[in-house]
Amino acid sequence: MTRAALLVLADGRFPAGGHAHSGGAEEAVKAGRITGAGGLEAFCRGRLHTAGLVAAALAAAAAAGADPVELDAAADARTPSPALRLAARKLGRQLARAARATWPSPELDVLARAFPKGAHQPVVLGLTARAAGLGPADAAYCAVYESVSGPATAVVRLLSLDPFEATAVLARLAPELDRVVDRAVAAGHAVCSDGADALPSASAPLLEIGAEAHAAWPVRLFAS
Repeated sequence: MTRAALLVLADGRFPAGGHAHSGGAEEAVKAGRITGAGGLEAFCRGRLHTAGLVAAALAAAAAAGADPVELDAAADARTPSPALRLAARKLGRQLARAARATWPSPELDVLARAFPKGAHQPVVLGLTARAAGLGPADAAYCAVYESVSGPATAVVRLLSLDPFEATAVLARLAPELDRVVDRAVAAGHAVCSDGADALPSASAPLLEIGAEAHAAWPVRLFAS
């Protein structure tokens, strides 16, 4: 595979289902924590250094060859919210379907059989990167970018935010994405020798609480 496979995997048009999820932004908008570009940037920064870091480390570890079943259990332990666990598995199932059609892989087939309702999305993402001939850093970059680009895209729709402003937020966060990827890749490699306890466990309680509130809404624009 060529490195260009990374562009395919990170493309928002890759049919992995992420467009239906706001990453907690919909609840944050309703609660008044995001009212414009400044609030979006603060939200994305917080998400990047917590849920984004954990997802990137899981993806990097899976891409490095760590046991995906162990990683899935570690992802469950780091996701207190039942609503977020359900969303992560739905996204994992959709990503696995798209990945198996795009980059057929025995490892993805085994994972799909082990988790018929879906493994956690970052674990599937790491195995997908591996199937595409990509490495742990590539998988981590996909994970951290998803962690901020999803909310940014959602807020453009939710607030009619100028898309130029939303893109500028992502550009300003780029150096922090690099730093988070470095931490995630180091942790991912450590998992292969030290086990899943080497994974970060950064928490974002407000995201967890917000996800439970959002799941109870009778009408939602996004699934999570």
